[in-house]
Amino acid sequence: MDTNLQQSEDNKFIPMTSISSGIGREVRPDVYYYTNQIVNLVLFGDPAGEDWVLIDAGMPKSASEIQKVFETRFGEFQKPAAIILTHGHFDHVGSLVGLLKAWGNVPVYAHPLEFPFLTGQQAYPEPDTTVEGGMLAKISSIYPHEPINISDANLLPLPEDGSVPHMPGWGWLHTPGHSPGHVAFFREQDGVLISGDAVITVKQDSMYKVLVQQEEVQGPPRYLTSDWQAAWDSVRKLEALQPQVIIPGHGTYMEGEALAEGLSKLATEFDTIAIPDHGKFVDDKE
Repeated sequence: MDTNLQQSEDNKFIPMTSISSGIGREVRPDVYYYTNQIVNLVLFGDPAGEDWVLIDAGMPKSASEIQKVFETRFGEFQKPAAIILTHGHFDHVGSLVGLLKAWGNVPVYAHPLEFPFLTGQQAYPEPDTTVEGGMLAKISSIYPHEPINISDANLLPLPEDGSVPHMPGWGWLHTPGHSPGHVAFFREQDGVLISGDAVITVKQDSMYKVLVQQEEVQGPPRYLTSDWQAAWDSVRKLEALQPQVIIPGHGTYMEGEALAEGLSKLATEFDTIAIPDHGKFVDDKE
């Protein structure tokens, strides 16, 4: 494999954690998620099988830690059939280049609208330190926002028919707002939703709530969400699925009545729950 793969120019270790960091949870026999500092990555596949998929690639400088998680669940020499991205923000692709270099030619799937951020062509907007929110919003200038470059990898668009490669029974949905090409994944058979950052279950701008992982259905992280109307539309789209369980990009998984009520309230009251009172991505629209 060509080794001309580049993490972002501002890639660096981010000194943040939560009480869930380093913990993995099996939500279904073939659906497992692991919390890497403050973000979740999902492993799909039967641990006894030969075909598994990684959804998202965690925080910067975490490739060796993440690889140990995979080896424990699937075996030391069992690389994934594919890596599939909800989007390309730093905490979802932070260790992608390291994993690709370790594994070799593993296909990476994403929405085409995320490709500029994955091929070194375009940076995301800088995090909004002025946005209404807690301490993690105020210090968000330390978060990487430059693009990674995996153009030398096997980067492929998600299928136009809505199917998910190597994940039979699953479909993907375009859920923009937090980023232009953000996607979520849903399995209708048992109602499992992998929501990325379109819907999360912790108030991500609050340092205390992130640390203790206080459970509450929330919209996407405020400091990196650039289109709030699209984000609201995406929440409505996901709520209409009536998921039975959600695995978010941030926070613990939720299911049952608490999820249904929280998601319904978010879809209805997104303007007061999720959209900040002020911030550059809000003020620009006024």
